[in-house]
Amino acid sequence: MSKMDNLRAMREARYAEAQKRAAAAPVKPAVKVPVAPPAAAKKAKVEPKVEPAADELCGHRNMSGRTCTREQGHAAKSHRYS
Repeated sequence: MSKMDNLRAMREARYAEAQKRAAAAPVKPAVKVPVAPPAAAKKAKVEPKVEPAADELCGHRNMSGRTCTREQGHAAKSHRYS
């Protein structure tokens, strides 16, 4: 037998052994997960949305320590650093 034939035989033997173990393993019954009560039953505390003042800045800092000069809560994805 060549080296490749030996490797193929070992691989097939491991596969057959794994198939036997999988067939012999006991099957666990499914466990039901408890369900939380509906969210409507709980009263959600609604806080009023506060608009930031026009002079407040975002304040996001980049790695070099610069801060963002856009207004706080800006919709732009990028920051402007100074």
